[in-house]
Amino acid sequence: MSDYEQFFSTNAKNMKKSEIRELLKLTTKPGVISFAGGLPAPDLFPVEELREVIDHVLKSDGPKALQYGPTEGDMNLREELRKFMMKEGIDIPVEQIFVITSSQQGLDLTGKIFTDPGDIIMSGKPTYVGAIQAFHSYGAKMCPVDLDEEGIDTEKLDTEIKRFTDNGQKPKFIYVVPDFQNPSGITLKLERRKDLIAIAEKYDMIIVEDSPYRQLRFEGKSEEPLLSLSRDRVLSLFTFSKILLPGFRLGWMAGPAPLIQKAIVAKQAVDLCAPPFNQAVLAEFMKRGLLEKQIQRIIVAYREKRDYMLEKLDEFMPRIEGLKWTRPAGGLFLWVTLPKHMNTSELFKEAVVKKKVAYVMGCSFDPTGLERNTMRLNFSFADKEQIAEGIKRLGELIKDKI
Repeated sequence: MSDYEQFFSTNAKNMKKSEIRELLKLTTKPGVISFAGGLPAPDLFPVEELREVIDHVLKSDGPKALQYGPTEGDMNLREELRKFMMKEGIDIPVEQIFVITSSQQGLDLTGKIFTDPGDIIMSGKPTYVGAIQAFHSYGAKMCPVDLDEEGIDTEKLDTEIKRFTDNGQKPKFIYVVPDFQNPSGITLKLERRKDLIAIAEKYDMIIVEDSPYRQLRFEGKSEEPLLSLSRDRVLSLFTFSKILLPGFRLGWMAGPAPLIQKAIVAKQAVDLCAPPFNQAVLAEFMKRGLLEKQIQRIIVAYREKRDYMLEKLDEFMPRIEGLKWTRPAGGLFLWVTLPKHMNTSELFKEAVVKKKVAYVMGCSFDPTGLERNTMRLNFSFADKEQIAEGIKRLGELIKDKI
């Protein structure tokens, strides 16, 4: 039998299984209440509206919609996206908007066009596990900087970038999820956003703004998108997966023209184009004003679930020093911190097998893998009855470890 490892490229050897995807397999066991996946609520998917739109697309322009399309994306969809972004304060020409196969592909393309093995990428800590997976697959090294209640600590970020730069290892870019960050739920405050732009200008760097949840704000005023603060320094990634549905596997990228053009060339070698039929359907869906209506529907439902999960955390979690959780103003997640002596990785199997409740352990979101006493909880997927019972079970598990 051959040692198949010898056949793999360096990039392939750098690829690691997604811990979250592997954990989701365990959560499918009967009776398990899962707060693990970042799954939208399927009962909110606009099935009937989509049925009408799909029928219209097939009748009006079926042959074109079912054919290959341009790598840049369907022009009708890109024009709708330009209008959509204008409402967010992002004024960018359609030529700088690029349709991709979900924002996860955007992360992969970003790693592909920017990084060589050994390159350094700055990020928050914790940060999105999909970004860690994508960037590590290209041999990049992520250097995490702690978050606080206002987002990434920009003073520490500046210090770290200076340290690397002085040693001849200037980082390639800064990766952030500024709105309702995955996994923490924290939103980057405006002054920090301005600081971030200033740091990028100071060190001549690019910021990769990953923005899957921005439109899902439950309360308070939206902060300015990074791309609206700087069209020269920011490459932004967006997706329909959280604001509409994940099954179409569509997202978009926007930013400086030279970066977009390079990403388009990189995508041509991957899948030629994002699904043209899905793009045609979404263009018509947006043209009819249905996306905004769907977002409002989601906001109402997720706000109620967030409030309920916070209520149940207050009710069922023990009152002990070191136990706390974030109270996100939007998005899909909140972040629980346990006393330092507790290890959520060690507790996970007991949580699933004995208590039949699942979460994602904090180490999955730490590029160094050292995070131990934290967990991410998703509140969008479970119903209220499951939220109440699941948080009760988690509270019992933690009480047992005091």
